[in-house]
Amino acid sequence: MTAHSDLEQARVRWKTGVLEKTLRRQANRRAHFTLSDGTELDDLYLPDHPDDTYLSRLGFPGEPPFTRGVQASMYRGRFWTMRQYAGFGTAAETNARFRFLLEKGQTGLSVAFDLPTQMGYDADHVMATGEVGRTGVAIGTLGDMRELLAGIPLGEVTTSMTINSTAAILLSLYVAVAEEQGVDPAVLQGTVQNDILKEYIARGTYAYPPAPSLRLITDLFAFCNARVPRWNTISISGYHIREAGSTSVQEVAFTLADGIAYVEAARAAGLEVDSFAKRLAFFFNGHNGVLEEVAKFRAARRLWATIMRDRFGAKDPQSLALRFHTQTGGSTLTAQQIDNNVVRVALQALSAVLGGTQSLHTNSRDEALSLPTEASAALALRTQQVIAHEAGVAEFVDPLAGSYVIEALTDHIEAQARAYLTRIDAMGGMVRAIEAGFPQGEIQNAAYAYQRSIDSGERVIVGVNQFQSDQEPPVELARVSGEVERHQKDKLARWRAARDGARVEAALQAIETAARGTDNVLPLILAGVKAGATLGEVSETFRRVFGVYREQVVV
Repeated sequence: MTAHSDLEQARVRWKTGVLEKTLRRQANRRAHFTLSDGTELDDLYLPDHPDDTYLSRLGFPGEPPFTRGVQASMYRGRFWTMRQYAGFGTAAETNARFRFLLEKGQTGLSVAFDLPTQMGYDADHVMATGEVGRTGVAIGTLGDMRELLAGIPLGEVTTSMTINSTAAILLSLYVAVAEEQGVDPAVLQGTVQNDILKEYIARGTYAYPPAPSLRLITDLFAFCNARVPRWNTISISGYHIREAGSTSVQEVAFTLADGIAYVEAARAAGLEVDSFAKRLAFFFNGHNGVLEEVAKFRAARRLWATIMRDRFGAKDPQSLALRFHTQTGGSTLTAQQIDNNVVRVALQALSAVLGGTQSLHTNSRDEALSLPTEASAALALRTQQVIAHEAGVAEFVDPLAGSYVIEALTDHIEAQARAYLTRIDAMGGMVRAIEAGFPQGEIQNAAYAYQRSIDSGERVIVGVNQFQSDQEPPVELARVSGEVERHQKDKLARWRAARDGARVEAALQAIETAARGTDNVLPLILAGVKAGATLGEVSETFRRVFGVYREQVVV
């Protein structure tokens, strides 16, 4: 039998099985997809002369190895979720921004928290001074979370929360507000980032050492498996690894190495791989270099499917599927000639769509200077909408498949990322590699080489090292009021005065007892925040038990 006849048989099987099952569950957006001359488009385009490796290397969308996408009909069924990352100042201000974006057509929430919230400090802690509400919204209590989500139907929207060391606390606050709205946690949909390993590698908003941090992550896995089954329990992030200066290969390799560590930790905690693996999600950067980025996304999908099948013995095909959110590259935005950033973001977003992303955030033109204004955030959202509705790329599934360039780059990135994973395994795994400073050092070297190429002029950054302008037009910037910190401190004081102190103390003691033992801490955190415990108080309880992580200096 020839490769061509094998492919035809496989296509019939895919169409009558996987595709039709998908369409029964979720019909296409339109009955027919056509060219401008009326010619109807095929469901999927395949090579006329396939080689013997086509089915194993590319296959079909919606089934392993998922090179061509994790959904059989991709954006023909529905567009990616359009999220705009938002959060600043008070909960009320951020709630207003959420409502503004939802009115403009955003289809999912994405919450940015300020640094004190990310690191487990209440607004009145000395470590929070000067940072309250600056890089995101300040959330310290159940009252704050109520205010953040006021008027937003949590049973209908999906919510992504970029939070890591305090992920268990923020998810508990979210579940508590949902229950107050009368929403069963079993129907909640969204993602909590919950990816602490990349904090040690590239970002820095860690609180506790790696081992207890992994325990909190696996406790969250188990809690969601039982109580919030439609929630994505982790968003394993390559975004911040790339923002720190990594190459595309390093972004894939170190992200998947983190994923391997989380799967191993969950299995060590007694969880069956197929019970949690389908709720894992990933978060990648949409960087410059459109074709390289498309290949990166495809390579990551194929490599993860192989890892889950061969290394962990996953049986459910959905446990093999790498689903990911993309954010365009913040580090690529320039303070010079900020309108150029609109073009950069559009190209980066296009690469994510061509690469098969499940959700997307587009950065705003002014983010190299400040938090985005409403006008800039709306323009960033419009960028996604133009790609979805006008560019024509959403009518095709994996439209660049078969390109000599794309397939060669996909193979290259997969092979080089696999080589990194082999080195990390030889070190004893990702936690040991992080403790030795290996990924940190590799990223530092890549970032240095990238910056030298800009400084030398070998790499052109328009408006920065070439095509400069002497006169820049004035730019309207968003400002966070200095009153936010005082307002948050006053609100926190009123919250503490109004609650039942003895009930809070008992709840915190129960959390500490569980943390010192082996019981899942999530139900106790949920009870604690309902009793009125603050984010900082729960975090301080964990600091007493787990200790505080101190960064290892890499030279």
